[in-house]
Amino acid sequence: MITAWTVVRFLHIIGAMLWVGGQLAVSLVVRPLAARSLDDKNRATMLTAVGKRFGVLTMAVFLPIQLITGTLLAWGAGVTWESLAEPGYGRILVAKLLLFCLVMAAASSHGIASSKGHPTLARVLALTSVFASVGVVLVAVVLGGA
Repeated sequence: MITAWTVVRFLHIIGAMLWVGGQLAVSLVVRPLAARSLDDKNRATMLTAVGKRFGVLTMAVFLPIQLITGTLLAWGAGVTWESLAEPGYGRILVAKLLLFCLVMAAASSHGIASSKGHPTLARVLALTSVFASVGVVLVAVVLGGA
């Protein structure tokens, strides 16, 4: 039976899939193809456009969905401020939230570094965001079993 909680969980998972999948697609497919197929100017133009589009979708769609559904899921699971310090679900959720904050900070900083012309820093921040995103998914899997 599909309940409201099923829909909330589905939206949370689909949002995470789009975010992490998008990062992986850009990193593993789009960027390497652009590097092989386009000259420096066109590659920079295309990757900047992809990054801006992904950033807009993140701020307009992904982030609000994750924040709203994540809050609802925590509330539905009976999470309180006090329970976040307890072993098990609370501490695992805190780890997920901290990784999520790292992802958002790295992704935002990546955009800033890219726009300011710091490609090495931008690449490090992009990789940090991708790996931390995969970490969020891993912790979420553990959380689902807690």
